[in-house]
Amino acid sequence: MQLDQIFKMEFLSENLLSDTKEGVLAELINILIESGLKIDRAKAIDVLQQREKLGSTGIGDGVAIPHGKVSELKDMVIAFGRSRRGIAFNAIDGKPVQLFFLLLAPEHSTGQHLKALARISKMLKTSNFRKTLIDAKTKKDLYKAIVEQDASCPL
Repeated sequence: MQLDQIFKMEFLSENLLSDTKEGVLAELINILIESGLKIDRAKAIDVLQQREKLGSTGIGDGVAIPHGKVSELKDMVIAFGRSRRGIAFNAIDGKPVQLFFLLLAPEHSTGQHLKALARISKMLKTSNFRKTLIDAKTKKDLYKAIVEQDASCPL
């Protein structure tokens, strides 16, 4: 599965404004809702916060991949946000997070959900890719970088 099937430019913020973990999760959900995704905002935020209680989705190197399952969804969806200053997110390396990939999946999708998480994680292991995302000037540049990295990533 290519990410561009579930990731659209409208689902991207090149400058997150929140400065807390809870704020970032809400801001990413708002981006999806403002782009037309029909989900219950409070329920989606609660799902993400419950997942964070199990352990931070901050995987280190300035990256977090918050994720959860939402009953109203028919298909998976990905949002991306970048914080210029970084946010304390209880990442495993203790460093602030600047790059956020939010993945929401339908309640009964296990295989696809896990494959998408693994794909995103694999893409983000490349330090040049992370740097490209941090340095990108525009929303269009960010989107292009993500889609190109995904296309060049072996399945």
